[in-house]
Amino acid sequence: MMYPWIWRHLPGPAWAKVTMLVLAAAIVVLSLFEWVFPWIFEALPYQDQTVGDA
Repeated sequence: MMYPWIWRHLPGPAWAKVTMLVLAAAIVVLSLFEWVFPWIFEALPYQDQTVGDA
């Protein structure tokens, strides 16, 4: 339901719509890796080490 709505509302021919969708997906993924995932990593206790140095 959402994807046909997005496809209908994007301007231009099919190749331009595909280009815009790929660019939007790349921006979302890069934003997640740049800002969201590091912020979540800081909040999680997984960086606490339980094994000491030998």
